[in-house]
Amino acid sequence: MTMKKLLTVSILAGSLIGTAALAEGDKMEKTGKKVDDAWITTKVKADLAKDSETKAHDITVNTKSGVVVLTGTVASIAEKTRAEKDARSVKGVVDVENQLTVASAKE
Repeated sequence: MTMKKLLTVSILAGSLIGTAALAEGDKMEKTGKKVDDAWITTKVKADLAKDSETKAHDITVNTKSGVVVLTGTVASIAEKTRAEKDARSVKGVVDVENQLTVASAKE
């Protein structure tokens, strides 16, 4: 399987998981339950995968008590900023610790 096909399959799988998590999240919200960390992590990953301006496979997402931590390496400051924006847009996120590093340009 080529890298492009593998990436496409991974993104599609993440989107399906994200959709299932979103449906579960809506259900939890309607019943008044707190949005949990696993749901937040899944939703942030799905949003990053859907965003054409981020390379989700290079970003690791962890969540604890609603605080999302982004780690990994991105190509630009714009991608770093966009990833943080995507994470902050997820319902239930209390804060985002953006620990992404920007790769240095090759000379």
